[in-house]
Amino acid sequence: MEFLGEFLPILLYFLGAVLLIVIIVLVTKLVVTVEKVNVLLDDVENKSQQLNSMFDAIEDIGDAIKKANSGLAGFVKNIVNKLFKLKKQMKKKKHIEEEDYE
Repeated sequence: MEFLGEFLPILLYFLGAVLLIVIIVLVTKLVVTVEKVNVLLDDVENKSQQLNSMFDAIEDIGDAIKKANSGLAGFVKNIVNKLFKLKKQMKKKKHIEEEDYE
């Protein structure tokens, strides 16, 4: 019994020391990993900021195309409306001329 009274505290101290060393090693590896992740995230952030200017340029081009398309659609609409009005006026004029002959 006396043997267990002397051996168990020594075993617990030894296991505690091993656990402390393992924790220190794991924390050190965790710090290294966090630093690598931080560098990676900084790189991704820099690249995304570079891409933002490209996306802004694409958006500007899209807006310009949209404005040009809208203007062209309005122009075509006006031409079609004028053609229909002209056709309608010609029908009215022809109808009036037919009534005058009768």
